[in-house]
Amino acid sequence: MTEMQNPYLMFLGDVGDQLGAKTAQGIVDWRPEWCLGQMRLEGCKADLGIKDISIEDSIKSGAKTMVIGIVNSGGYLPSHWTSKIIDAMEAGLDIASGLHIRLSDIPEIKEAAARTGRKLFDVRHPDQEISVGKGIRRTGKRLLAVGTDCSVGKMYTALAVEKEMKARGMDVGFCATGQTGIFIAGQGISIDAVVADFISGAVELLSPENKPDHWDIIEGQGSLFHPSFAGVSLGLLHGAQADALVLCHEPTRLHMRGTPHQPLPDLQDCMDLNLKTAQLTNPNARFVGISVNTSTLTIEEGDKYLQELATKFNLPCEDAYRTGVASIVDLLQ
Repeated sequence: MTEMQNPYLMFLGDVGDQLGAKTAQGIVDWRPEWCLGQMRLEGCKADLGIKDISIEDSIKSGAKTMVIGIVNSGGYLPSHWTSKIIDAMEAGLDIASGLHIRLSDIPEIKEAAARTGRKLFDVRHPDQEISVGKGIRRTGKRLLAVGTDCSVGKMYTALAVEKEMKARGMDVGFCATGQTGIFIAGQGISIDAVVADFISGAVELLSPENKPDHWDIIEGQGSLFHPSFAGVSLGLLHGAQADALVLCHEPTRLHMRGTPHQPLPDLQDCMDLNLKTAQLTNPNARFVGISVNTSTLTIEEGDKYLQELATKFNLPCEDAYRTGVASIVDLLQ
């Protein structure tokens, strides 16, 4: 990652909805100064709110890397994107991707990279030596964001907590566990690309022993209640050995993302199961807040919903992106 150069051209292809571009959106939200513009193909349903720009114009503006900023089920690269990726390399751009498929596993892209001398960055694929988790108590403090579903704001919440703690002069670091977080932090391990036996060990590696007052803020993944991704969430809970948990939620979902037959869990049920699971490796784990993505509500509706949850659960309830997380961080000092 230290070799990957910005500024970026954000490539969205013809992704079918806004959530499908969440990697690109996360980079734009947290590293806007790195993002020169977006490139969209016909039929793209996502918009990052930055200017549309061609490969040639992005290079004239100083772009160094084209980031394939989309996520999809299975992590595949649509075949009709290949020609645009090759065009970008031939024009002088390196290529970075957070997809499961490696860029170098696509023969045409591999050949073009060799021919043009451009670099390929597959940030989802860890290159560290990872051991199985041990659950041995380690010094330092840790917070883990957990969720009722996928794509509900776990990364945004973790980054907001880190930012607020840094502003208060606290000793803190952000531990990226997904491709978007890695693009933003410049380092990390994409947990969903780790062999299952080593997931908890990867989280232990990401958040090792530290000074007693140091906080590692660990980005969560998936949900214990999601039939597709619960295994990743479980490994994170065990490896994090979290002192503090924050529940992340999107209140207008009718079902788990990508599984219309699976209803969202009750918030209390979700908190109870996450807490019980976390206490396997840290009996003192506790919830310190709830972070709600209220972007689909009006401000008035969102504020009312946050207040209702705060009263019901006797915990700080915030929208990490809109209202900040000061009241949650208050419980960490």
